[in-house]
Amino acid sequence: MSGTKDYYVYPAVFDYADDGITIDFPDLPGCMPCAFSTEEAVKNAREAMGLHLYNMEDDGDEIPEPSDILSITHDANQAVVLIDVSMPPVRERIRNKSMNKMCTIPAWLLAEAQSEGINFSRTLQEGLMAKLGLTRAGNRRKVS
Repeated sequence: MSGTKDYYVYPAVFDYADDGITIDFPDLPGCMPCAFSTEEAVKNAREAMGLHLYNMEDDGDEIPEPSDILSITHDANQAVVLIDVSMPPVRERIRNKSMNKMCTIPAWLLAEAQSEGINFSRTLQEGLMAKLGLTRAGNRRKVS
């Protein structure tokens, strides 16, 4: 296993057809984005690769070493492109994704909070962090 890294570069095969571009990562089975232009293909490939690698890290899967770009055979309508991704922003974006959580409160409390213009999401987040002794993104406060 190569271990978790902050930066990865993998070759991708861009397959050009009349209806768009399909992208295959020989070293990352199941990671197969598509696009309509080369610019969009590079963007989509980078995003898909980052999400794929994040899921592999999260599942504890072995992350393979990338193939040598010169060892990848391709057809005339295909191009081999190196795709890179910086993982810290990918991890941060996924870990801080907002999730919808329904909760119930008494009608009188709802009316009071609304009359004061309370931001329910912010108040719930601040209350949960205080209750759990967290600062941001799961960082525990030091207790003196």
